[in-house]
Amino acid sequence: MSLIKSISGIRGTIGGKPGDGLSPVDIVKFTYAYCATLPSRKVLPEGRKKYRIVVGRDARLSGEMVENLVTGTLMACGVDVIKAGFASTPTTEMAVIFSEADGGIILTASHNPRQWNALKLLNDKGEFLTAEQGKQILDLAETEDFDFAQVDELGTLTEHDFTEEHLDAVIALEAIDAEAVRKAGFKVVVDAVDSVGGIIMPKLLERLGVECIKLNCEPTGNFSHNPEPLPQNLVELSETVIREKADLGISVDPDVDRLAFICEDGKPFVEEYTLVSVADYLFERAQQKAEAEGKSLEEVTAPYRPVSVSNLSSSRALRDVTERHGGCYKASAVGEVNVTTLMHSEKALIGGEGNGGVIYPAIHSGRDAMVGTALFLSNLAHKKLKVSELKKTYPEYKIAKNKIELSDKGLIDKILDRMKSAYAAEDINDIDGVKISFESRRSWVHLRRSNTEPIIRIYSEAPTMEEAESLAADVIAIAQETIKQ
Repeated sequence: MSLIKSISGIRGTIGGKPGDGLSPVDIVKFTYAYCATLPSRKVLPEGRKKYRIVVGRDARLSGEMVENLVTGTLMACGVDVIKAGFASTPTTEMAVIFSEADGGIILTASHNPRQWNALKLLNDKGEFLTAEQGKQILDLAETEDFDFAQVDELGTLTEHDFTEEHLDAVIALEAIDAEAVRKAGFKVVVDAVDSVGGIIMPKLLERLGVECIKLNCEPTGNFSHNPEPLPQNLVELSETVIREKADLGISVDPDVDRLAFICEDGKPFVEEYTLVSVADYLFERAQQKAEAEGKSLEEVTAPYRPVSVSNLSSSRALRDVTERHGGCYKASAVGEVNVTTLMHSEKALIGGEGNGGVIYPAIHSGRDAMVGTALFLSNLAHKKLKVSELKKTYPEYKIAKNKIELSDKGLIDKILDRMKSAYAAEDINDIDGVKISFESRRSWVHLRRSNTEPIIRIYSEAPTMEEAESLAADVIAIAQETIKQ
């Protein structure tokens, strides 16, 4: 059994003893701690006596059980609950905004297998809590100092489906050219891995006038394949795209915040390039508008700035595309909350992660596969290219993923310090581990510690896989030499 507690929430395998798996006891403790810390995050609006929390979930098998425990605990704490039912992660985030709630809890283990579930915690803006707020909840959950509401102070439960409101907001975005998408007459295959994407994605495509062929779209929670949207898990989608002569294949994870595409020839578009393609569309559009109106990029992107953001382990292609159109690229530490924090401070136009996560703050500050899909199709409709042809317009990079397993966590800092001295002549970023960029070779290597194991993860990127693996081999050799000393 597994139970992982972190500042972003609690996740684990269902069953087992408290503390070993995601048991009912752990769910209640963590939900209580979230409620008890509400006053430190938000003062109740004048005239309202109770906090209001949205709860939404994906379709995994344990979802109903976890939902009942969470909503019951919230009510026992004197909190009013809005149950969103089957809802994507971005839909639940948007629901917090729509309902003017004081926070939200998303019940999903994202791309983890069916035996996993999790509680992901939101603030009153529908965004993930800060590290400090998450730590406060973790600490309080361990005290088990519970104090529940009296009978006359119990919270209430209402149910509301926010799917259509979310889609209304997506279609209404000024950057979405729904008319151009409709005229393009796209034919698309959607693989929703038997979860809530099977509900919302076909509805989105129908609104955009796209012919949708459904694959694994019944929200049963019995995932028909490994739910992470990686090429090796999307063989059926690739085969279906070719057989149906579709223009595109779309894959989402169980909670629909990650997005990956399959080209019309059945080959992966590569999830790193999901964000790249969307940023390309937005920056090119802004550049064209600036030239037509005789304005600067800053003026036409206001109130946002012509800045893109991704984390240190994401592809350099985003930087290249951004700078091609006159924009500026910034890198954050790994983790969605770190990306969104930097996006807020930079007032970034677009951001996200290389795992297929698109964050477009014009609608909300969270990864959203529906927004990513609508922006991608708008780009495709304007460029009038096949998906494989569009991919060829972007800089080509390959990412290698390796790791160093250590017997002692104490060696991690020693190895990271050694890397900084060994590559002192290169561009080094140490906000999250150590990232070394080699500008002349258009490549980089990023070493960062695991939060749960004595492991250093090594991501390296270069124009070819051979170069990327060579970079990784070089730093692994230095690490091994450091361990022996």
